[in-house]
Parts: sequence; C-alpha cells; structure tokens
Amino acid sequence: MSASVRDVRLARTALVVLAVSAAFTGLPAAIVPRAFFDGFPFLSAWVAPLPPFNEHLVTDVGGLFTAFAVLFAWAAWRPTRELVVPLCVAWTVSAVLHLVFHATHLDGFGPVDAVGELVTLGLLVALPGVAVWALPSRGAAPASAEP
Repeated sequence: MSASVRDVRLARTALVVLAVSAAFTGLPAAIVPRAFFDGFPFLSAWVAPLPPFNEHLVTDVGGLFTAFAVLFAWAAWRPTRELVVPLCVAWTVSAVLHLVFHATHLDGFGPVDAVGELVTLGLLVALPGVAVWALPSRGAAPASAEP
C-alpha cells in the first residue's frame, strides 16, 4: 500500500459517509414525510421552522436523497473516475444550493442549531471534493480500486 494521502480508501470513506448521510436524510423523508418535517434530524428540528409542510415535496426530496445514497454506495464499491467525478459534481451543485438556502434562512433557529446545521451542510459540500481528490490519478494501478 502507498503511504500517499491520495488513496482509494480515503475516497471510499468519503463516499460511504455521503451514502449514509443521504440515506439518513432520504429514507425517513420518503417513508415518513410528516415525521421527517417535524423532527429532522431527530435530535432537533431543522426543517419545521421553514413551513409550510408539503408531503409531495418532502417525499420527492426523500426519493432524490435516497437515489444519491444508492449512487454513493455504488461509487464506494466501484470507485471509478467516470462514476465518482460526475456524481460528486452533481451532489456538490445540490449541496451548495442547499447550504446557501439554509444559511439565508436561519430565523427561528437557536445558535447551537444554526451552527450545527451550517457545519453539517458545509461538510456535505466538502466531502465530494475529498472523494474526487483522493482518487488515484488516471495512471495509477487499478488493483487498489477493487473491493
């Protein structure tokens, strides 16, 4: 194994964290949209202060997050540049827009929740870059990419 920081294991770790995060958000939003709206992330309420509740919208967003979770899990299993780069770019576009919205709609949030939300959303912007950066370069031996 290489001692380089750029390593498929780091890319896989970032992709797994993104898969878990997307599933943690997407599955409850898709399956129990009202409970998601009222209590996500289930230790505090980061969605309810931004009414109104719309079951269709919450369920659809849950489906999109769950689909991203599937793609991130697939990419962690088979981390090819052809999959990881466009996946991470697409997620980053969505994550930046999500962060900007929440950063500009903090009314009704206490300081702990506001900071927690922004730090969490900031990590979701940064992790795709880590995954892409950590992938071995195109000329690297592909053996380390096998599960």
